[in-house]
Parts: sequence; C-alpha cells; structure tokens
Amino acid sequence: MNTAKVLVAARGRSGLTQVEVARRAGTSQATLSAYENGAKTPSVGVLQRLLGATGQVLKVADMPGEMAITRKRQAATARRLADVIALAEVLPISHEPELRYPRLPVTGK
Repeated sequence: MNTAKVLVAARGRSGLTQVEVARRAGTSQATLSAYENGAKTPSVGVLQRLLGATGQVLKVADMPGEMAITRKRQAATARRLADVIALAEVLPISHEPELRYPRLPVTGK
C-alpha cells in the first residue's frame, strides 16, 4: 500500500486542505505534507487518525499473495529459528576477564 497516494486521494475526496486535515488529526501541515510526499511514513495509528479526519475509515485486509506468510514459509522460518537457538545454546556463557587474541605477523619492516 502506498500511504502517500492513499492520503492524497482521501484528502481529495474530502475536499479539505492539508491545514484542515492536519488540524482535525492533531498534527501539523508540514508533517501531513511529508506523509503525502512520501518523505515520512505514518504509523498505523497516525494513518487511521489522518484518514478519520477526512471521513474515511482504515480497513485492514488480507496481504497480497507475495507478502502472505504461507505454511511452507512459516515452517522454514521456524527451522531457522530453531537452528539459531541451538547455536546460541552451545556458545560459551562465561567470558574471560581478559581479551585474548592471536598475535598477527608483523609485515613491512
């Protein structure tokens, strides 16, 4: 979803100016302008408030197919997470009080 286009279209349908929408939504005209130009992205709550100021309602629908989390993708992610947790469990818990590192050969003398 392109929030900038959604905001511009909603404001256009309402016939309100940026100043009027911003005032109704409790924000500044400059901030609304940044959202409408795509320079900033509003949070879901702010988007809901801005759309409400234009008389629109934010509705959440299913994600498009390429973004939807399929069972296969969820299972693959779960396996990766299990691998990361297993790796974390074998890492040493206590740390040495002194940093130790191998001596590097000195070159260029």
